Amino acid sequence: MSRPVLDIPIFHKIYDLYKLLHSYHSRIPKSERYTIWQKCENATLALLEALIETSHYPDDKRLHLLYIISNKLDLLKVLMRLAKDTRTIDSQQYLAVQVIIQEIGKMVGGWIKSVPR
Repeated sequence: MSRPVLDIPIFHKIYDLYKLLHSYHSRIPKSERYTIWQKCENATLALLEALIETSHYPDDKRLHLLYIISNKLDLLKVLMRLAKDTRTIDSQQYLAVQVIIQEIGKMVGGWIKSVPR
């Protein structure tokens, strides 16, 4: 029997990532708050949603969903770089987010490798 999704480390990492992004919300320029920044927050919530969905599938059905999570994470990386390049966030904020995104990426990659084929 697998562990509940709320008990797995990747869930906590994505959850913490969203809390970090949310903590930046009030410091985001108003012109970007409901465009690129909202897209970043929504992409993170989509990761949480996809993770919860994936956890409910048997191992033989998870691989496809894990690749979807990986793609969503890649999109978030691009959005965050765009946010930095447009000065929506500063370099220090970007680096803090990137550290967490890299950790999540390693966790997703490890999960993909562990799924029986």
